[in-house]
Amino acid sequence: MSINVVHMRAILRLLLLFTVFIVALLLAGCASNAQSRAPVKEETDLAVLVEEAAQRMFVASPELARYNPMIAATFVSIDNLNQSSTLGRMASELFASALSRQGMQVVEVKMRNSLYLEESIGELILSREVQRLSMTHNARSILMGTYAQGETHVYISVRVVRTGDAMVLGTANIKLPLNNNIRALLREW
Repeated sequence: MSINVVHMRAILRLLLLFTVFIVALLLAGCASNAQSRAPVKEETDLAVLVEEAAQRMFVASPELARYNPMIAATFVSIDNLNQSSTLGRMASELFASALSRQGMQVVEVKMRNSLYLEESIGELILSREVQRLSMTHNARSILMGTYAQGETHVYISVRVVRTGDAMVLGTANIKLPLNNNIRALLREW
């Protein structure tokens, strides 16, 4: 009888080991399944967000078209208005293109140094170069914007202003998740 008990214990150990092995396999299968079903986070499409913001601006301010033609200034860092980045230049280009599709006449102005705006004591003033360009191209409005980097997002504030008196004609805001792509575009030049 002691031999049967020894055999039974050995069989029970093997059965227990086999059960543990099967449970481990099942758990591993569930774990990989859960990961494959996790939602895939889509990349932020800057062009789409800008297009939507431009449409909202144009719908909210249909009188913008009365202030054609328009020139676009490079969007600048709110922390240093003399500094921009690839994000600032691209957002400005994309926004100008989007407004053009909405019916704005955008004059293409390329300069060696990007078009910047200066801010003085909270009052928006146009730099001499911007004033000169608006007169040269008979621009009645200027697209301008600022951006700020937060911990998890970048915020872009866009305005179209009348060149004669800097009256704001239309505004839009964009909130971008701060992912690696946006971080790369924020490197300042």
